[in-house]
Amino acid sequence: MKKCLFILPVGIAYFLVLLFCYAGISKMLDFENFQVQLAQSPLLSAYAGFISYAVIGIEFIIVLLLCLKNIRLIGFYLSFGIMISFTVYIYLILNYSDFIPCSCGGILEKLGWTEHMIFNIICVLMALGGIYIVEHQNGACQFKTCMRALAISLMSAGIVIALFLSSENIIKKENNFTRRFLLHPVIEDKAFDLGMNSYYFAGVDDSRIYLGNVTAPLVLTVLDTALKANSTKKIHLDKSDHSYRNLQIQVKAPYYYLYDGSVPVIYRGALGDSSARTISYRDAYFTQLVVMDSLRFAIRTQSRQNQQYTLGTLDLSQSPKLKLDPSILEKQIDGVFDSDGKLIGGLGTGQFIYTYSYRNQFLVMDSDLSAIQKFNTIDTTTQAKIETRQLTNGNHKMTVPPLVVNKMMTANRHLLFIQSNLMGKHESSKAWKNAAVVDIYHTDRREYVGSFYIGNRKENAISHMLATDRFLYVLIGNELLRYHFRMPL
Repeated sequence: MKKCLFILPVGIAYFLVLLFCYAGISKMLDFENFQVQLAQSPLLSAYAGFISYAVIGIEFIIVLLLCLKNIRLIGFYLSFGIMISFTVYIYLILNYSDFIPCSCGGILEKLGWTEHMIFNIICVLMALGGIYIVEHQNGACQFKTCMRALAISLMSAGIVIALFLSSENIIKKENNFTRRFLLHPVIEDKAFDLGMNSYYFAGVDDSRIYLGNVTAPLVLTVLDTALKANSTKKIHLDKSDHSYRNLQIQVKAPYYYLYDGSVPVIYRGALGDSSARTISYRDAYFTQLVVMDSLRFAIRTQSRQNQQYTLGTLDLSQSPKLKLDPSILEKQIDGVFDSDGKLIGGLGTGQFIYTYSYRNQFLVMDSDLSAIQKFNTIDTTTQAKIETRQLTNGNHKMTVPPLVVNKMMTANRHLLFIQSNLMGKHESSKAWKNAAVVDIYHTDRREYVGSFYIGNRKENAISHMLATDRFLYVLIGNELLRYHFRMPL
């Protein structure tokens, strides 16, 4: 029995040496992937950089301590502590995580999270057995040994829990540009070949998707949401002798609207009628328009005095019809390009969202474009990185290519989907070449939810997207693709 008690801690030490050697070396050989996996952890995303180095370093220190007889006891205590940390981490993943990520690779890749926790518990018990035997051989008090083990257990568990709580706050509220890629939040289920790549989303209702076409601006294409049948309607305008630059269609049942902000005109027609009549002429020039209801619109225009972008409302039932608020968009450099962005409506909320193109910010407004709330996206571009020059005629021109932060967006309920143009920390450049990244934000909770990829199709990237309660529709090349949300909005 005495001989077994002498050999047993040596055997436990050698087992732990092999375990930590394998773990440390495998992480080093695929260090970039290890960092990416940590960055996608639902618990430790914010600390992926620090933890990736710390874990490998601690594992090799433990190996060295276990190999030396005089300090092997310290190695057992450290082994016990780190395995407690790993076990608590898995417990939090299984019980308190927003989602459960893929399991780790290596020799244990076929084990699920529950099996991993069982394996870790066995390693914890082995390290604890090694501690008890060596302390007993050294004549240490059993009570003190138990207190030391308990203290290390509480400290190890406390560190992991503290990192989890802190990381959640950083990722969702104070993000340092670390994306958390959700586990298959959208799944492709249908595709429809449109025959050309010039379509854009004009609107949606319970059973139909409406598409406009930049090459045929007077044609409204209608598809059912099952992507099985489509039809087209040629629209006839009551007055069509204007010099249009970019005539667009927007649908908000029971009407469709045609407009071209460079010409101060808005047409309206019933969805069952091919004739559209003028409802607004010379009321306002605008660069963007979002329909509120049959007679009210949110617009973005340019000031006559300084050419700066301004948001406002156009209400055809009131006098004066146009109401502008130059205080909404904040000037950083020239008030034009630095405040450029996209104005959209949030389906199901009555809110409006303006997302800046060249900085990490979006605004959430009510139906009167008041009660403005400002949110930051997760990237760190707080100042628009552009260089402009004002010409003698008052126009502004870019002098160098700008850094685009937010490319396109769509909103449904209180979720905002933004296609980002910037790569975050610990992300794969290969994945960015083959897909677009979409970030999700909770506009009512002021937090970042997570991200996902939309893969390219035949080298074509996403050009437009539209979110409903159940589906995300995207246009890529000639195709309209439908993705269903794994969890309905």
